[in-house]
Amino acid sequence: MDLINNTVQFFKTGGVFMYPILVVLAFGLAITVERLLKLQYVRQVNQKKWNTLHPILEEGDFDRAREEVADEKTTIALLLKSGLDVQGTVRRRDDIEIGMEETMMEIIPILETRTVYVAMFANIATLLGLLGTIMGLIEAFTAVANANPAEKADLLSASISVAMNTTAFGLMAGIPLLIFYTVLTSKTAKIVDSLEMASVKTLNIISRFAKRQSELAAAVDEHD
Repeated sequence: MDLINNTVQFFKTGGVFMYPILVVLAFGLAITVERLLKLQYVRQVNQKKWNTLHPILEEGDFDRAREEVADEKTTIALLLKSGLDVQGTVRRRDDIEIGMEETMMEIIPILETRTVYVAMFANIATLLGLLGTIMGLIEAFTAVANANPAEKADLLSASISVAMNTTAFGLMAGIPLLIFYTVLTSKTAKIVDSLEMASVKTLNIISRFAKRQSELAAAVDEHD
């Protein structure tokens, strides 16, 4: 109970700048939760889809693989679809790789959507805290200038203590948001790495089957 009362008192004595910091913190946390849930979902569906597609690719059944990703909207399906579509018309590895790289450039901004705002809100919360402290100090020194000389020291120390509350709250909001931003960027990087791994494995499988077909065609020509 004392903790709650102390928290409420801390917030009340911090001044008007405590409220915008609280709003910024709320927005930052909302984006963090949404992004965490989204990235976790993307990672799970990508892994599930890759577990389905990888054996099909290993079998060399590229037509079936194209059917599997034709109507899918997951990031890994979109990536592999771009490569398999090119593979169905042009079998050169470079062309397939370029097609997948173009799709990857479209996917990465989608994965990073709104993540940058978490870092922005962390900076805003910290700066609002500093601004609140500066404004509080200005008010404190103005009040002390007109106070009784015997009370100036006590009044000034009390006013400074109150003014510092906004800086403390700004840091209390900004530090966790920066940590969340790091977590989000790390999760996004892991998803991008997994997509690049799937892309490379797919390219290697396609190249291996293309080489095998070329060798078989050459063997048939020699036999004829």
